[in-house]
Amino acid sequence: MLGVIVSEVALSVLVYDLTGSPLLSALAFALGFLPYVVGGTLLAGVADRFPARRVLVGCDLVCAGCVAVMALPGTGIGALLALRCCLAVVAPVFSGTRMATLADVLGGGDLFVLGRSLLRIVAQSALLVGYGLGGLLLTVLSPRHALLITVGTFLCSALLLRLGTRGRPARARGTDAPGDARAGVRRLFADRRVRVLLLLFWLPAMFSVVPEALAAPYADALGAGSAGLGLLMCALPVGTVLGELYAGARLRPAARERIAQPLVCLTLLPYLGYLLRPGIVASLLLLLAAGAGSAYTLGLDQRFVRAVPEELRGRAMTVLSAGLMTVQGVGMALAGVAAEAAGVRATVAGAGALGVVSGCALALAYRATESRDGADRHMTGR
Repeated sequence: MLGVIVSEVALSVLVYDLTGSPLLSALAFALGFLPYVVGGTLLAGVADRFPARRVLVGCDLVCAGCVAVMALPGTGIGALLALRCCLAVVAPVFSGTRMATLADVLGGGDLFVLGRSLLRIVAQSALLVGYGLGGLLLTVLSPRHALLITVGTFLCSALLLRLGTRGRPARARGTDAPGDARAGVRRLFADRRVRVLLLLFWLPAMFSVVPEALAAPYADALGAGSAGLGLLMCALPVGTVLGELYAGARLRPAARERIAQPLVCLTLLPYLGYLLRPGIVASLLLLLAAGAGSAYTLGLDQRFVRAVPEELRGRAMTVLSAGLMTVQGVGMALAGVAAEAAGVRATVAGAGALGVVSGCALALAYRATESRDGADRHMTGR
């Protein structure tokens, strides 16, 4: 993850150096989100059809090769953007396979929930460190040389996975035709509980990224400078880490499941505070509170694992990961459009209001689904 984040910073700078275009520089960053949906649908079956270690090592080697070509002096802007898309297509296959393997290693119970939470904490920490590290490296290295560091991180990851994990058989043998990964995805979406759970993960995430997408103009409006911008960018990840640490260490599994639905309704409520025109300190506190509310994901994780058949677990995690990244990219793009018309504060507050309404609606839908399934099981005697 550190390598990926360093590559995002370096690639954005490299594209700007080559073109002088802020739009293309931003597009290089956005392409890290949007192609996820391609890998999450067309390649989702890979996570279950092949042994997990082979998939994980293969993904790392493909990514190392793509970044190595990016670092070559003759690679032009079109090739750079195309290779960036390739990384984004492979990424959900890797993350989905990793999460499904985590469930194999830790079981489908509370240990899996805590393990998944720990990986999210590592991811948020890598985000905080990676942007600072990327900026620091670019003061002493050219962007192409910085990309070589990313090649090294992918190769190290592949080596760690090959030597540090146990070989496990493929999860699903012959359940789908080799070219029909979409069949398993259709099975997932045919289950109403899985559909609602996916939306419970995705919709709050789409609205939660709005303050990050608009951090630069908001910091400028506050007169907070680059230091204030850095603090605003860090506040949500720090809140997320604190919330997940507390929920994982202090709450029992039953308590985490109980608070999941109330938290998904309330986690974006602090964004409404932007209507009060808060200063930098109050804004940071609002973002910290919203980040801490994302601990609802611990309660949803266990429900999601229970709802998904084991033979589809890999592609379910791949679809979940791909959807998360895609909706965040869409959320960032829509935030920019809305801010042009309504201003930054109104856009963030509107995202909070929409997040609260959608969270409440989905929580009610999930409760109704659980009640209906429980009644069906009672009627059939199962």
